[in-house]
Amino acid sequence: MDYRERIAAVAELIKTSTKTLALTGAGVSTESGIPDYRSPGTGLWEKMDPVKVSSLSALKRDPARFYDLNLDRWTAYNETEPNAAHLVLAKLEQLNLLLGVITQNIDSLHKKAGTVKLWEVHGHLRTCRCMDCGCGDYPFAGLVEQYRRGVNPPRCQACQNGVLRPDVVLFEDPMNEHFFHVTQILSGCQLLIVAGSSLTVYPVAGLPGASRRLVIVNNTPTPWDDRADIVLRESAGRVFTDILSELRGDGSC
Repeated sequence: MDYRERIAAVAELIKTSTKTLALTGAGVSTESGIPDYRSPGTGLWEKMDPVKVSSLSALKRDPARFYDLNLDRWTAYNETEPNAAHLVLAKLEQLNLLLGVITQNIDSLHKKAGTVKLWEVHGHLRTCRCMDCGCGDYPFAGLVEQYRRGVNPPRCQACQNGVLRPDVVLFEDPMNEHFFHVTQILSGCQLLIVAGSSLTVYPVAGLPGASRRLVIVNNTPTPWDDRADIVLRESAGRVFTDILSELRGDGSC
């Protein structure tokens, strides 16, 4: 099938599915200016060892260095805006063609785009919590403000001592409650659309096995390509824009 035929086929799968979910990874946010992690030659983890930079042990060993290495990158995420892929997925949810979005991303762009049913399986950068007393729901902006004032590592205001950590799933962390909700939500899933994910990071990489049909939108091959009904090697923004056009019947792709 050529590109137009594959877009039409995906639209038909969406129309006939009674339970469709999307699973998104870093590749969905590259069009918003956020680099991904594993693309050959450009991925962030090709430039640095994630276990030395963004792991729980790195945070515990030297929290000041942890924030020096990560905070500028994370605050840059919060300054980005949703792209076409995020906006179309939110629109598909509004049209009752998509149950919701499962995302590996911590950038909150799906939330900014208007997605309501959103499972952030690697957490987010909107809040943080104390590693000592467990006090939570601090605004992440407050952590950043402390760091900018020279308080590094940022400290808990409740116990006056504990180091604050963002509500993201670091390397060596257990998965959060959203992931375990997702394993239940995927029960009976007829169609899973995976976009911008290399599908190499477990346990999330195993989620496609829970869906009866599978569509993959990614610029590079994934381990699930052979089991997918349709694979599209195009940017997520273009693909989702064209899928929405096909569903609306305006034939603009």
